[in-house]
Amino acid sequence: MSFSQERLLQVLLAPQVSEKATYVADKNEQVIFRVASDATKPEIKAAVELLFKVEVKSVQTLNVKGKVKRFGKSTGQRKGWKKAFVCLKPGQEMNFVEGGAA
Repeated sequence: MSFSQERLLQVLLAPQVSEKATYVADKNEQVIFRVASDATKPEIKAAVELLFKVEVKSVQTLNVKGKVKRFGKSTGQRKGWKKAFVCLKPGQEMNFVEGGAA
C-alpha cells in the first residue's frame, strides 16, 4: 500500500507524554501518539516508519471522547480525538529529542 508523503506528514499530530504513556513505553515497547481523526492503522504505521526510521510491529487505535465542561450555567464539550498505540519490533527505539539537552 502506498500513501502520499503529504498525507503521511499530516497523520501524526503529537506524541502523547504522560505518566501512563511512559509506563506503557517501558513495559510494552509501545509509543503513544495523538493522530488525525480519519487516520487508518496502515497510514499510522507508514507515517511512523517514514518519520522515525523504525520498524513497527502493530498499531492499536482508540477514540477519546471529549470531556463535558461547564461555563457558569451553560455546558459545553471539548473535541474528541484519536490516540494510537504503536508497538515497535524488538530492539527498535524511538528518539524524540535529536542531540539531547545541554
